[in-house]
Order: sequence, then structure tokens, then C-alpha cells
Amino acid sequence: MKLRRFLLTACLAALPLVAAAPAMAQGTIRIGMTAADIPLTNGQPDQGFEGNRFTGIPLFDSLTMWDLSAADRPSVVVPGLATEWRVDPNDRTRWIFTLRRGARFHDGSEFNADAVVWNVRKVLDREAPQFDPRQVGVTATRMPTLRRAEKIDDYTVALFTSEPDSLLPINLTNLFMASPAQWQRFRDANPTAEAAWNAFAREPSGTGPFRVTRFVPRERLEMARNDNYWGTKARAERIVLLPIPEANARTAALLSNQVDWIEAPAPDAIPQLRSRGMAITSNAQPHVWPWQPCFAEGSPLRDVRVRRALNLAIDREGLRTLLGGMMAIPVGTVPEGHPWWGNPSFRIRTDKAEARRLLAEAGYGPNRPLNLRVQISASGSGQMQPLPMNEYVQQELKEVGVNVEFDVIEWNALFTNWRNGCQHASARGAHATNVSFAAMDPFFAMVRFWDSKMAPPVSNNWGHFNDPRFDEMIRVARNSFDAAERDAALARLHAAGVDEALFIWIAHDVAPRAMSPRIRGYVQPQSWFVDLRLPYIQ
Repeated sequence: MKLRRFLLTACLAALPLVAAAPAMAQGTIRIGMTAADIPLTNGQPDQGFEGNRFTGIPLFDSLTMWDLSAADRPSVVVPGLATEWRVDPNDRTRWIFTLRRGARFHDGSEFNADAVVWNVRKVLDREAPQFDPRQVGVTATRMPTLRRAEKIDDYTVALFTSEPDSLLPINLTNLFMASPAQWQRFRDANPTAEAAWNAFAREPSGTGPFRVTRFVPRERLEMARNDNYWGTKARAERIVLLPIPEANARTAALLSNQVDWIEAPAPDAIPQLRSRGMAITSNAQPHVWPWQPCFAEGSPLRDVRVRRALNLAIDREGLRTLLGGMMAIPVGTVPEGHPWWGNPSFRIRTDKAEARRLLAEAGYGPNRPLNLRVQISASGSGQMQPLPMNEYVQQELKEVGVNVEFDVIEWNALFTNWRNGCQHASARGAHATNVSFAAMDPFFAMVRFWDSKMAPPVSNNWGHFNDPRFDEMIRVARNSFDAAERDAALARLHAAGVDEALFIWIAHDVAPRAMSPRIRGYVQPQSWFVDLRLPYIQ
């Protein structure tokens, strides 16, 4: 069958994936994640942006944050632990941040400028006692121009970039503030900085709206409301996170009342979930599910004709049917009408005849088939339903004479390999990788993939794409501190990226979630993230 069916085969009465638990306290929300493990709790989560969603934002805060309060408008950056910021007009590599007064870490210590400098050094300064290599990969690639922080006074800091970069305030949503006092307490009792961070991860201390009360690696994380939070308090008393990477297993857990909320339910089970009174939520969001090509010497995807052919060969309406309607059809990284759209001349659509023509022009056909190897995962943050989706694409490409072989690896390993690049041994000869990504800001949507300076290990230019035209367009955008000028520069960049078919754009996620009818107050924003302060159990 062209459309692989999702079968809810687990026996609900004998489900082993979540151990039977005693009745939960009133106000506890149990969430089944797509991740196979609890995201890191040392201050900089792994497991992709699912880590930010579930252990970053709830436990820690950042200087700038996303407004996740509304479903009917795109999320924007708002003040967090910084109340205001500005670039120095005499030196556009220097930013001044005014810090929030009165915020405290879970251990009771004060948040101030010293804490900001300490947290910048933990990921950028190899000479710092608190430097943690494990946090670098999931942080530095998301803010590659940040170089250092300097205290001006107790509630003012200067942040310095390697070049003028108007995107820095957006990037800083990914730098979470951990407690220096808590870490130092563990460092005093442990022989190494690594051991101190391991102890910190078991008892983390941030300034966020929740604090950790129980942590069992690979099994569960329990968080309680922080009643001393500086901002709006959470409504739920407790959040319990459970790693359940397989879609049918997550769905079965919700149907058997072992969890109250699941990410990415099995599409074929959505009618059954609705018939049982479960709420199914989704929303447009800036989130792309692509294949990212390798542009290294010898890769067939160096040829724009091949990349365009792959974009034209896929029936995305059929894929949407497979997913029970839970996807949007892409025409680029951003939708038509977006300020960064730019009206590209190449139109992403289904046109198998044109795909075959382009492949033949590139030298591929019955006597010389195109053989591709793609590295994918079986689950993971934002990966939607990766196995059946990739198998569907495999079948579609077979119809135009393209043979696809998959290298299926664990999600966190795939995410790590993404930072290594397609020329690294970890790519194992892959011509493309399937890592979904959030596209809510210019850096995450385009810059980190198409700037030659973002090649590994700096950021996520996995394919080693290198084109001076794109570097110049990105330089202009970074140096545009006026919003309208920056949007115009980004529109030119996006149009050029689509015309060059720099991704195989397959789907846009709409973040389907299924929830118990007992959950109230939940808001699904137009974002990859959610505000866990809002929902509660009735």
C-alpha cells in the first residue's frame, strides 16, 4: 500500500511502557514525550527543541523569551530575565542588557549580572571552572556570534558578538540561566567540574516557573510549581514527563489513563481518541520537516536539477492523508505571504513528469538510477512520524527512478550528527539528513544552514553549502537593524534558497497533541514551544 497504516496494536490492559503509578495528586499533568530519554537538566537541554519545551523553559529562564500566550498570532520575543536591551550605536558588536530585579534561583540565590557572565562562560570560555563541553554543542551552535559577557553593574551586562548581528536577542532565547551558587555547592563536594554538573542535573536550580522534585533517567521527571516565581505563577501543581518515543505506545498510554497529554498521537488513532472525549489540538507553526542535502564533492545532490526533481516528485497531499490531515504543505521554509517569502521563481509542487525530465537531464535514468542514502531517526523532537513518512517519500521517489536507502539511528545521535556534518564519519555516507527544525526566526530558518561560516562544528550547515552570494545576503541581513530592511534582505535570501532547492521541503508540522478532557487552560501557540504555566487539571 502506498499509505502505510498506523495500527494501534498494543493491548491497553497489558501495556508495559509506563509503570503502573499510584493516583496522582490533584493538579498533576502527566505528559508523554516523543523523546526516548529525559532531556538534560543541567541548564542546556538536549533532545532538540523538545528539550527546550519541557526542561529548558519550565525550569530555567533566558534573558529574552518567547510570548506563548496566544494561539491566533505568531510568537514574538519578549523580555525575560532582561527587561530591555539595545545595541551600542558606536559599536554594533556590543549589546547592553538591563536585568530584571527580584528574580531568584530555586536554591534562593539571587539572579544578577554575575550570574549572566557565569552562564555565558559555562558554554564559551574553556578556561572557566564551570565550562561544560556537553552544553556547548546544544548552545553555541544556536548563537554562534556571541563571544563574551561583561558586567557593567549588578543589573546591567554587555554582550559582545564577533560581528554586527541584529539576530542576537532572538538567539538568546536558547541560553538558559543556571544557578552559579547551586553549581558551586556541588563543585565543592565533587572532584571535577563534570561531576559537579552531573550532581547539578539531579538537583537543578534555575529561576523558572517549575522546580525538579524527582528525576529518574530514561524513566520520568517530576516538577513542582515554583511558588516564588518572579512572573505569572503556574496553574498546575505538578508536571510529570515520561519518555515514550513510539506513537502507538503514546496513544495507548493516553487511552489507558497512564498520561494526560501526548505529543504526536498515532494518526489512525485520532478518531478513536476523539470518540473517547480526548481533545486533539494543532496549529500553524514555523516548523519544517525536510531532507537537508549534502553539497560535498561526489554527492549527487550538488546538482540543483536533482534537488529540484526530488522536490517535484513527492505527492504531499497523499502524505497529508497519511497523517490524518495533521501537516501543512510547504512551498519553502516560510509560507507564501510571509514577510520573508520573496516570491521565488521555482514553485514546489507535485510534477513527476518534470522530475523525471530533470533527472534525465542530470544523467539519471533506467540505465543509471539515482541511489541515495538518507540518515533518519525512528522518533524524536519535531520528527512527527518519521518512519512511515520517510517510507512514503521513499515510495514516491521510486516512481521517478530514485532508490533511497535509510540509515535509521536514535534521535539524539541524529541530532548530534547534524552538528558534525555530512563529511564526518558519523554521517556514514549519507547524501541527506532528516532533522526537522523550528523556523521562527531568521537564524534558525535560514542563516545557520546557508552561511558558509556556519559549517560544522560552528552550527547546522550539515551539507557544507558554500556560495558567496548567500554569504553576502546573510551579511546584509545581519547588519540590518531596521526591521523593514531586515525583512527585505531575508525575503531575497529565502527566494534564492527556494530557487536553488537548498532543502527537499516535505512537510510543515502543525504540532498535533492529544489531551485528556480534564486539562483546562491549554494554549497551543504558533510556536514550537508551549507555556506550561497555563494548563491545569480540573
